[in-house]
Amino acid sequence: MNRTDKLVRPNVRALVPYSSARDEYEGKEGIFLDANENPFGPLNRYPDPRHRELRAAISRLKGIDEANIFLGNGSDEVIDLCYRIFCNPGADRAVIFPPTYGMYQVSAAVNDVELIKVPLDANFDIDIPEVTTLLADERIKLIFICSPNNPTGNCMDPGRIEFILRNFSGIVVLDEAYADFSGRPSFVDKIALYDNLIVMQTFSKAMGMAAARVGMAFASPEILKYFFRMKPPYNISLLNQQAALDRLKNIRPVIVQTDTLIAERKRLEEKLKMIPLVEKVWPSDANFLLVRVKDADKVYNELITRNIIIRNRSREVSGCLRITTGTRTENDRLIEELNRMSL
Repeated sequence: MNRTDKLVRPNVRALVPYSSARDEYEGKEGIFLDANENPFGPLNRYPDPRHRELRAAISRLKGIDEANIFLGNGSDEVIDLCYRIFCNPGADRAVIFPPTYGMYQVSAAVNDVELIKVPLDANFDIDIPEVTTLLADERIKLIFICSPNNPTGNCMDPGRIEFILRNFSGIVVLDEAYADFSGRPSFVDKIALYDNLIVMQTFSKAMGMAAARVGMAFASPEILKYFFRMKPPYNISLLNQQAALDRLKNIRPVIVQTDTLIAERKRLEEKLKMIPLVEKVWPSDANFLLVRVKDADKVYNELITRNIIIRNRSREVSGCLRITTGTRTENDRLIEELNRMSL
């Protein structure tokens, strides 16, 4: 039994996965009388449960073997599967670094997993002295790291991430949902180096396909075999798989749009710094900015009355709003309305 197998819950190791009709026969041509489908209609057939065509396209784009790719119904499904595969309910633990993405905590609660919170340091980076004391705890099975982080927008120090990977015997889940906006190397290239690493990415952000709900996980085949074993048989619809494939057939517009948003983010940052009610704007590696303002609740509610919707993150980071980078026209309207406010 290898190290990965030992980390997996015993009942998951023993699980015999559901075998769907499309698992047992992979061909596309023939008279299909095997899956109790309706013979009529353009969407009457079940989709490929292993997303082979889409995974092959991602493999070509990322330069990574298909065996290292898993697709979920959004990254939220991947997060949930991590808890279900590696954490025994009511017994095991996981670690997060708040302020961070809220679904790590929600999924922990759903799966009855105790969550240990190690707050980020003053620079919104991983507090290594604090987390080091936890790395030997055998009850801790998962550590979630969001980089670039939501809602702070910054990338975590790669050296600190690798320190955790080297010194933690459990699974490290690195969420790179916003990595396309950072200009920094992805940790996908390190999954061969670290057998306890799962890297998550998504079609929702730079790819502009949030409605399609397609999340990606990159890891060793030894880890991903359990994800394929645990997932529902048809977790991503044919429509959504095809939409993702269509996007990958012409990646140039995605690159142009990403570059445009990065430039707009920088312009928006400078404009916001000139507004009297703005106290601080943090640098960002994502497609949003964390902004501290005078009376965050009032600014947030006032913008809603002007039909501009942002996120109030003052519960997570005192006095702060999170502003997504929009089009130039949308950003100009936001700046105009903020300049009109008097607090």
